[in-house]
Amino acid sequence: MDQTVQTLIAADNHWALLTVLFAATALAICLEQKYKWASKISGAIITLVIALVLVNIHVIPDSAPVFDDIVWGYAVPLGIPLLLLQTNIRKIWKETGRFMQIFLIGAAGTVAGTVLATLLLGGAVQGLPGAAAMMTGSYIGGGVNFTAIADAFHVDSSLVSATTVADNLNMALYFLVLLGAAGSAFFRSRYSHPHIDEVASKGKGDTETLAKQYWTRKNVSLKDIAFNLAYAAVIVFLSRLIGSFFAGLIPKDNWFTQMLNTFFGSQYVWITNFSVIFATCFHKQAEEMHGAQELGTWLIYLFFFVIGVPASIGVLIRNAPILLLFCMIIVLVNMAFCFLGGKLLKFDLEDIILASNANIGGPTTAAGMAISQGWVKLIGPCMLVGTFGYVIGTWLGILVGSLLGA
Repeated sequence: MDQTVQTLIAADNHWALLTVLFAATALAICLEQKYKWASKISGAIITLVIALVLVNIHVIPDSAPVFDDIVWGYAVPLGIPLLLLQTNIRKIWKETGRFMQIFLIGAAGTVAGTVLATLLLGGAVQGLPGAAAMMTGSYIGGGVNFTAIADAFHVDSSLVSATTVADNLNMALYFLVLLGAAGSAFFRSRYSHPHIDEVASKGKGDTETLAKQYWTRKNVSLKDIAFNLAYAAVIVFLSRLIGSFFAGLIPKDNWFTQMLNTFFGSQYVWITNFSVIFATCFHKQAEEMHGAQELGTWLIYLFFFVIGVPASIGVLIRNAPILLLFCMIIVLVNMAFCFLGGKLLKFDLEDIILASNANIGGPTTAAGMAISQGWVKLIGPCMLVGTFGYVIGTWLGILVGSLLGA
């Protein structure tokens, strides 16, 4: 979009833009939690669409210090360590059992699918390796990884917006396929399905109510807010310091050292490393930091508004169909790895479905599917392995992006 176009709110009207940013995010969260249709679309997409509409009708500019400096520069890095406070590796490894194996098989499928999709469609969309890096992180972890990698590789905001729209449409189709597989006679005849049988004999019980309680009001004190933000700031400061050190230390003479420079020079790799170390070694303190998930999620919602700002509707229409195919290829390869690997290792059908879901959709969607189907014994494991995906998603996304030349 032409940045010389006059808009109702000028780029230097910081308070007006902050008001729009915060109000749009609040509206999206309210709609997501109140209406089923909004919940299916997701608050993230609603936030992005609000921004997209406002910028295309010239209410707000497509670039401003509030968006480029405050949200990208501060909100995104601060949000990630808050969301990673739950990544206690010891607990995850101890409590997931064999479920972790099928999850890691699915993660390998995501990497293979991303490389294949990039090779097949690389010439169709400019900057596709950047999208490949984002989707590797997202389809192993979740939105937190998508956000980190988009910033790490400075992916064009229009491409980020189009990829987000394509990803969410693809996810809707993908969840229908997974639910279809759970009820399919073809899959049930080829895989064991004890949880499905148990639900058939006993019913789902009251488990559906758990989904509605996910974002219930929690006990958060002033000290919690102070400690959460202080913790996040320390993590980001140290990560930027160490990332800058390695970026200056490692040469860029060839593709291998360039990859190492990108990986070890990224603040997001070190944010992940320090966050996981803290959550694992100081798990009692991490568990006492109430409100971190809420604060982190709100900061990431600000990011979704900002990635909708530079996107023109024409760019979305032009790129989204190709990116939808791109995302579909990744998902199909992930599912192939999960279902074939699960068959060879004799996993239950429910394990395979939820492990793939934990890869592609993240821990909350996997838990939501387990809740909706009444597979109560699998809610905890799929939440834990999905959270582990947050840990490895950024590492693998940056590695894949570096190898593909993002």
